[in-house]
Amino acid sequence: MKIRPLHDRIVVKRIEQERTTASGIVIPDSAKEKPEQGEVMAVGNGKRLEDGTLRALDLEVGDRVLFGKYAGQAVKVDGQEYLVLREDEVLAVVEAEPRAAKKAA
Repeated sequence: MKIRPLHDRIVVKRIEQERTTASGIVIPDSAKEKPEQGEVMAVGNGKRLEDGTLRALDLEVGDRVLFGKYAGQAVKVDGQEYLVLREDEVLAVVEAEPRAAKKAA
């Protein structure tokens, strides 16, 4: 990737969601909303605190995150659309369930 975020910013690639509902109805592109979930592609160095120290970010490249509908700034790099967010605009990290827990349920 040719983009490196600064300070406490991260670069996120939106993850496309299902195009059909659970009952099998296909949702047309014109009716779809932009996904509010994405994969972290790059992270900045961290946030500079008042005492001058650098606090590392809690996020890592590859994390799946949830963010608000109007969060961040959309940018295009090499024809690919990304979202640049501050770390505090991320609402949650989506963690995959262990396979054993899925089988037990």
